[in-house]
Amino acid sequence: MTIIAGIDEAGKGPVIGPMCIAGVAIDESKLNTIKNLKVRDSKTVTASKRKEFAYQIKKYSDDWYIFEISPQQIDELRKVMTMNQIMVHGFLKVLNKLRPDKAYVDSVDVNSERFGSTLKIKYSESNPGAKQIEIISKHRADSIYPIVSAASIIAKVRRDELIEKIKKEMGIDFGSGYPSDPKTKKFLEEWICENDSFPEFVRHSWKTCDNLIKKHK
Repeated sequence: MTIIAGIDEAGKGPVIGPMCIAGVAIDESKLNTIKNLKVRDSKTVTASKRKEFAYQIKKYSDDWYIFEISPQQIDELRKVMTMNQIMVHGFLKVLNKLRPDKAYVDSVDVNSERFGSTLKIKYSESNPGAKQIEIISKHRADSIYPIVSAASIIAKVRRDELIEKIKKEMGIDFGSGYPSDPKTKKFLEEWICENDSFPEFVRHSWKTCDNLIKKHK
């Protein structure tokens, strides 16, 4: 039995909310099951379709896992490592959970080969004596490999759930959470003016926040 996994993230760039790194694993002999679902990159389908896909993916895959990194954790990690190193840390958590024989990953590094090589080395270091893992790292892997598309869907659906939970608890619609979103920018500007600091669901280490604090002062 050869276990194949796909790994992708949702929420690397937003200034609001967590980052979710998801992995989907299935026996190679059943890989067509995922292909036949006709899953696509999460960014190309509607929210309702993503939820439908997520249900099917969880139903037919052999295993799946989502590693969540909160805004506070991201801020703390950025004090000692780069964002790419944080991504390696997160992807490694998923690999260690699923322990596949072969993994396809959506590279977050400009150098996809370097990202895959670093992951492979880190995996070997954290699993001494374990069977060698094969890692295929590509840019836009979520639009090339269905198993990575599946991971993309799972990650995006989970992040959306967490964002909606924050909005409901706060009673505020701050948009997508991305710095380029006018609704997000308006929320951050108004919040800092009224409160002098940002809430815990905001990534304080983002340049967007730093600029707004300087402007406010």
